[in-house]
Amino acid sequence: MILLMVIAIGVALYEQTSEDKNIYVMVIAIVIFMMCMMRLSSKTPSKNQDKEEDDVQ
Repeated sequence: MILLMVIAIGVALYEQTSEDKNIYVMVIAIVIFMMCMMRLSSKTPSKNQDKEEDDVQ
């Protein structure tokens, strides 16, 4: 997942510096990056998880 994010950012940065910018390639690279970030952040536990578990008991 992280490798895919690095590749997407690399493509977006390369397109940004090229003479003839292709906006579609940049948008696709950013969308791929954001989707990867969402998948990685969904695995991170919430800070309030302990508090929510205490409220249930």
